[in-house]
Amino acid sequence: MLLADPDHVVPVSALMRELWPDGAPVSGLRTLQTYILNCRKSLARLAGVAPADIARDVLETHAGGYSFTSRGARLDWLEYQRLADLGGRAVNSGSEYEGIRLLDRALGLWRGAAFADVTAGPVIESKRRLLTESRLGVTETLVETRIRAGLHQEAIADLAGLTSEHALHEGLHAQYMRALALGGRRARALEVFSDLRTRLVTEIGIEPGLPLQRLQLAILNSHSEAVPPG
Repeated sequence: MLLADPDHVVPVSALMRELWPDGAPVSGLRTLQTYILNCRKSLARLAGVAPADIARDVLETHAGGYSFTSRGARLDWLEYQRLADLGGRAVNSGSEYEGIRLLDRALGLWRGAAFADVTAGPVIESKRRLLTESRLGVTETLVETRIRAGLHQEAIADLAGLTSEHALHEGLHAQYMRALALGGRRARALEVFSDLRTRLVTEIGIEPGLPLQRLQLAILNSHSEAVPPG
């Protein structure tokens, strides 16, 4: 909770709701204070300083709550957001290769799912969903930029795994089809559409959306160079 909202006071009441969503026990406040103490001891061991220094400079007590001071710390999710923002701005300004480099670095910070080793309450679960959606959006931007830059094989390599992980995501499948077609693999692109359509119809009873259907027709009726952008 503190690392997910650094440099802000997280109220005791919010921490207790996160720890005990169904209601804190009578000893909840004392237990929370023990957890804070243990966190300070762990941080002190890692930093090689006294717990009192951590309490003064890092994990601070405030009226009604606690805060984690990020000064001097490197939080991977903040670095991810910084690189993703820089990469997005580079792409929007026309610096495609710089954008690719920055977005690739941002995604390279991920090691599995967000908060994978945390028992999530409502706040952390919300943060987890936001980070997961952000990761997917940055991935789509990276892949789209690679396609525009002519790096079709790199995009294909990314999308092969992504479309397997997100088996019903029409946007990713559209990017995969375009990358394959532009890379000279139109038959495989049409197979991707057919497989997706089968899953959509079988699992949730819908046809692919109109943009995806138009893309299929464009691939059927055009040379790969004429495949429309996404």
